[in-house]
Formats: sequence, C-alpha cells, structure tokens
Amino acid sequence: MFKKFALGAALTLAAIGTTLSTPAFAETKIPFALDWKFEGPSSPYFVAIDKGYFGEEELDVTVTAGQGSLDAIPKVATGAFPIGFADINSLAKFLDENAGAPVTAVMMVYDKPPFAVVGRKSLGISSPKDLEGKTLGAPPPDGAWAQFPAFAAANSLDVDKIKVEPVGFPTREPMLAEGKVDAVTGFSFSSYLNLVRLGVPEDDISTILMADNGLKLYGNAIIVNTEFAKANPDKVTGFLRAVAKGWKASIADPEGAVKMMVTRNPAADVALETRRLQLAIDANVMTDYVAANGMGSIDAARFAEALEQLKTTMGLSNVGDASLYFDASYLPDDGSLMLK
Repeated sequence: MFKKFALGAALTLAAIGTTLSTPAFAETKIPFALDWKFEGPSSPYFVAIDKGYFGEEELDVTVTAGQGSLDAIPKVATGAFPIGFADINSLAKFLDENAGAPVTAVMMVYDKPPFAVVGRKSLGISSPKDLEGKTLGAPPPDGAWAQFPAFAAANSLDVDKIKVEPVGFPTREPMLAEGKVDAVTGFSFSSYLNLVRLGVPEDDISTILMADNGLKLYGNAIIVNTEFAKANPDKVTGFLRAVAKGWKASIADPEGAVKMMVTRNPAADVALETRRLQLAIDANVMTDYVAANGMGSIDAARFAEALEQLKTTMGLSNVGDASLYFDASYLPDDGSLMLK
C-alpha cells in the first residue's frame, strides 16, 4: 500500500472491474482520469470520443474530471484507473516516495509546462523578485505549487519573505481578483482567463511562466498503470493514437472541439474556453519541438536536466534513469503523432 496516496481496496476493485483483469473484448472499456475539470484544454479527449477515434481502436473511453494535476497519479498507480493525465514532475516525486509503484508516463502532452505564478501589476507583481514581501495564494494539490521550490531556487527568491496562503481551487482567482492575495500559483491558461472572467483588466494581469524563468521541466503527460500496459500494449498504443488525432483535430478547429466539451459541461462559455484551448495549444502543446518531431516524445538531454533540477530543488533521493518515469515504447510509429 502506498504510504501517502493509497486508495481503498473497494474503490480499486470497483473501478478496475473488467478493465485490468479480464481478456479484451470487441471494445475495451477505458476509464480515463483527467487532471482537472472539463475546460478548453480537455476538449481533445472528447473530440477523440465524438469523432470515433477511440472507437476505431476498439476502445470505449469515459473521461472523469480531476481535482488538480497530481490527482490522477494515485488513481492510476493503484489501478483504480488504467490511464490518466498528470504532471510528470509530480510523478517523479511520487515514485521517489513510492518506489516500484506501477505507474509511468507514456506520452508527453504539455511539452512546455503551463506552471505559472499569476499576479496583478496593480498589486506590485511583474517579476519573480516582486513576490518577496507579498502574499502568494497556493492550492496544496496544485501542480504549479509543487514546482514552486524549483522556481524559487532558480530565481534566488528568499522564501522566508513570501507569505504563502493555502487556498482552494474555487477561491484562488477570486481572492486575487479581490486583492486578498497578491499572486497565485496555477496553470497559465486557467488562472489568466479565470481572472478575465472575474473582471480583472487584462493589462493588469502578469503571467510569470516558470518555463521562461529558470525551469527546464516538462508538463502534463498521459500516464498508465504499468501492469495494465504490459497486459494490453496494443490498447495503450491505440489510446495514444486516438489522443493525438483528437489534438490534431482540435488544433485545426478549436471552437468545434470546445463545443464537443461543452456538451459535457453546459455551464462552460464556448468563447472563453476556445480562447483557453488556443492558449494551451500555442504555449504548451504546439512547440517547435512538437512541430518538428510530433506529439508525445521527449528530448533525453532536456529530461535529464529536468530530473537533475528536481533532484536538487525537490529533494528527490532516489532519482533513477529516465526510463523509470517515461516509456516511449507505446507511442504509435505510423505518423499519427504529427500534428500538422
């Protein structure tokens, strides 16, 4: 049982059902654990459902919302979900604390992570150093907050001069909009547009992207339960091929993709979520590396640097070979990963 993230056996057995233990039938049921609620950047997975990309792989996929970019890791590690979407840096920390847990990343999605500190210029936040003497709102399960120690070290911040206020996800941006905190940690595309929706003038919002301020990290990836993957390698590859097709279609028609997501979240605003999806595409998904190499893979040298950075700033004690955290063997090799 994992010492920090174990789920109840009843939940595991109920959720696994026929997914992990029974032979594959004509259509394999795949519950997919998302990192966050249904917003613009989750649209490609619904596109893959509605356009039949998962069906072409004989997969019946259901998407479950999450509560932060760390949320899917224990769900997949325990087998409650065979596949999920989570921050690969938090996965490295999880495996450091739970050596041998059956979970690994198999497809990079956010080639450039959206981890950010988002503040307001009117509250004195424009650069990393401005955080000293200020109050930072940070949800404990937030992937960006998990990387804040690395960000602080890379920018020589005196963390003793920063007051950290634990906040909930629903109250994070409202507290910043009301001036109760000076900045927050979050995903750039989420916090920025949430503030816009709350009426904060766009020219008052400062987005300090960690990837542009010292961090060499990757972002969120598709993760799998390794026991499931070993037993069903073709299903995992088919899932990744369908995901790539979903992203490619979403890049071609962001608004159309968002409309498919909105059928699952009718309260979402199509225009706002289309903009959120486009921000994610431009800043996090369709990087120069992805344009040249396709979606899903990682650069070994860059990942080695990222792991070394995590070892130093997050105190990882059992950092191993990159293969411990990322397995590229399930990626399709038929050209489907090229997004243009």
